[in-house]
Amino acid sequence: MTARTVAFPPTVVQRRRSWRPALGAPRHVLDTTFSGVGLTMAAWFFALSLLPSLLPRAALVQGIVSGVTVMIGYGIGAGTQALWRYLGIPGVPGRARRVLVAIFVGLGLWAAVFTGWRLVGWQNEIRTLYGMEPASPTVWPVILGLTALLAVLILVVARGARLLFRTVFRWLGRRLPRRVAAVVGSAVLLAVIWSLLTGVLVNGFFAVANNIFAPRDTLIAEDMNRPQVPQRSGSPQSLSSWELLGRQGRYFVGGGPSVAELNAANGGGAKEPIRVYAGLRSADTVQGRANLVLAELKRTGAFDRKLLVVATTTGTGFLDQNGTDPLEFLWNGDTAIAGVQYSYLPSWISLLADQDAVRETSRVVFDTVHQYWSTLPASSRPKLYLYGLSLGSLGVESILSSVNVINEPIDGALMSGPPFVNEMHARLTAGRQPDSPAYLPVYEQGRTARFTAEQDGLERGGQDWGPTRLVYLQHASDPIVFFSPSLAFSSPEWLKDGERGPDVSARMGWFPLVTMWQVLLDLPGAGSIPMGYGHLYSAKANLESWVGVTDPPDWTPEKTAALASLLAKRPYKDT
Repeated sequence: MTARTVAFPPTVVQRRRSWRPALGAPRHVLDTTFSGVGLTMAAWFFALSLLPSLLPRAALVQGIVSGVTVMIGYGIGAGTQALWRYLGIPGVPGRARRVLVAIFVGLGLWAAVFTGWRLVGWQNEIRTLYGMEPASPTVWPVILGLTALLAVLILVVARGARLLFRTVFRWLGRRLPRRVAAVVGSAVLLAVIWSLLTGVLVNGFFAVANNIFAPRDTLIAEDMNRPQVPQRSGSPQSLSSWELLGRQGRYFVGGGPSVAELNAANGGGAKEPIRVYAGLRSADTVQGRANLVLAELKRTGAFDRKLLVVATTTGTGFLDQNGTDPLEFLWNGDTAIAGVQYSYLPSWISLLADQDAVRETSRVVFDTVHQYWSTLPASSRPKLYLYGLSLGSLGVESILSSVNVINEPIDGALMSGPPFVNEMHARLTAGRQPDSPAYLPVYEQGRTARFTAEQDGLERGGQDWGPTRLVYLQHASDPIVFFSPSLAFSSPEWLKDGERGPDVSARMGWFPLVTMWQVLLDLPGAGSIPMGYGHLYSAKANLESWVGVTDPPDWTPEKTAALASLLAKRPYKDT
């Protein structure tokens, strides 16, 4: 009688074991074998990814943060494990190893569960601080799903890259000594990958972005009001065509306070504020646009006003009404503001792509205007100021380093939300007085440059403020100001005890790599939160800054408070 093998159905324990990922070195790209140390580190890094950063995070953003952070942890763990084995370092044997593994895995899982449980509460603490609606636990399916999806995609790409390296090593190994093949192959592949990332992919991204946003610049929306008064570019009397001003240029020249509003605020005697502008399509060259702006300033009588402001725009050509309108109210319309567009891209892309463009445009436009202004009698020409928000402040800094400014100084400058690429801002912050915090420094007793925030801080420099006054307006919660690649490996001073701003979560900490990645993903959302936080600077804060910079005669704190209250009631148009 032939014996038969009877196959019993798998037990519950066996099924559970079959669901567990195998531990070890994967043999192919889609292998479900994983590094045990990598998985443990991934759990720890997932927990770290849920900790607060500068801004509240939506579920999609949190999913991206967690997905990338998990794979950073997995990569560190798997790489450490592979290096340990390669070097032949003996592991902990027997039961001690099992105990250590249980402890580290258990702690990692506990950290992931604990931070996950606290996530919504931590985010709502920040949202409450900012006056936002609270988040609910329903964000979790989105977070977990996107985290898993992104982690899998990154893992497949990483394993694909490893397979590529191994294939090249094997091919070269048939022709070269093994170690030489590894060195040569690594060098060539890394050079190719780097050129693709920094060249083809980056340039392709900027080209696609430019093609997407350029057509939007030509659209004339229903809420754009073509000016009819001669003091504005784009009017029937203007040398600068309404159709060529660009989207943000049309909003700028068609906006601002009317003479009636100024008279109501200041008791009469107002003038029509002068606003001139040149769009990117207004002339073929930077110098051509600068010449057009100068011609418009002459045509409108700008050099007969009390104040003339050369304003550097953000990427799309945007000039913030909270930065321009308060100045016109403050001086009852006896002002002229000039702006020039240099890009079609939104600020967070322009910050990476247009640094050279903003520097060149700022210098050429300023030099063109400044050269004519400097020929006028000092007793009758307007006071000359600079203004820039975000990347525009980089343009202002490039002007302040110009030799022409040294020979014929300007009267002051306001720079709001200066980005992390601003070198002068970084030098002043690094050289601040030891008793001043990193988020709001005091430099050389405030004799020339002063820093302020939503809570007016200009008085911290004392009374000795020179004839040329520079003001940096910045929020401690603005990632565009405080992001830095150095966050990857060093803790910033603005997170230290006593130097943390009032709008930064007390629970935010620093962790290598993780904090840099979190703050980097805060950048696109810096302008999508309530006014007075992140990268949105209120009319009140700008007004207080302009009061400090321009020092209007017979002005009082009571007048500032009254005008700030009036400005707060005006609608803010997000263009």
